[in-house]
Amino acid sequence: MKKIINDPAAVVAESLRGLALAHADLLRVQEDPAVVVRADAPLPGKVAVISGGGSGHEPLHGGFVGPGMLHAAVPGEVFTSPTPDAVQAAVSATTGEAGALLIVKNYTGDVLNFETAAELAAADGQDVRSVVIDDDVAVADSTFTAGRRGVGGTVLLEKLTGAAAERGDSLDQVEALARKIVGQVRSMGVALTAPTVPHVGEPSFTLAEDEIEFGIGIHGEPGRERIPAESADALVRRLLSAVTEDLPFERGDEVLLFTNSMGGTPQLELYLAHGIAERLLAERGITVRRRLVGPYVTSLEMQGISLTLMKLDDELIELWDAPVRTAALRWGV
Repeated sequence: MKKIINDPAAVVAESLRGLALAHADLLRVQEDPAVVVRADAPLPGKVAVISGGGSGHEPLHGGFVGPGMLHAAVPGEVFTSPTPDAVQAAVSATTGEAGALLIVKNYTGDVLNFETAAELAAADGQDVRSVVIDDDVAVADSTFTAGRRGVGGTVLLEKLTGAAAERGDSLDQVEALARKIVGQVRSMGVALTAPTVPHVGEPSFTLAEDEIEFGIGIHGEPGRERIPAESADALVRRLLSAVTEDLPFERGDEVLLFTNSMGGTPQLELYLAHGIAERLLAERGITVRRRLVGPYVTSLEMQGISLTLMKLDDELIELWDAPVRTAALRWGV
């Protein structure tokens, strides 16, 4: 294992200190328990949007803390859910009378720990609600979940609900928007190589030179199947078919297309794949109105990509275009 680290047990803490130094204008890091908080939080009269999960998926979630997106992110250890007390600390640091929305990826530990924190906050008189994102069409159940996994759609959900909170929507409105988004976003990923968790020291699975894992999860969980490596055209067609057939997406739909690198796929290949996806969608009569391309939900150094599609309407386009200023995502400011 070759990584730029010191002690494997201290990777997350040291990385968070670097994040805080690099983006002190946007965020601050509270330690023990670890929480990334928007620099100007709490914001009076605004709903706090909070998310989090295991580290190793950067820039998710800490890279999305800032105006127009998250008020706080709760990082666990690598591929490990954050504890309820860390989620509680994020709620305490950001939440006022307007309440808070917790965005939770559908992994068993995340769901349990965020729900526990929400219940504890409610006992203290705070209005804190949770919405679970489960956009991965690959499998019904996996190593980490009961039901579909939360993957690329999480970024879109955080951006859109963050924009709604920024404009002053109520907690009822932000929660309703979140549930609407969850209902119309779908994702699918593929891996060419496995990630190596620092404290494990070896790849999480092994692929033959001519194999790929189709339907991979962001923790290196098994996918739908292992298949022979194939051309970019064939692979993107396979990914898109799985996504579009699930909701389904149909001729005449307007969508946001998110082409995501799992961490080790270079931009050269990522834009190549995105171009193929746009062409195939056009052939199906599906119009791409908005786009996002880059490494936004990673799995350490895994080589691979995921494709996410979300149905759009005028409200979602307006919220997507709204200004955002975070370490990893910014426009309009």
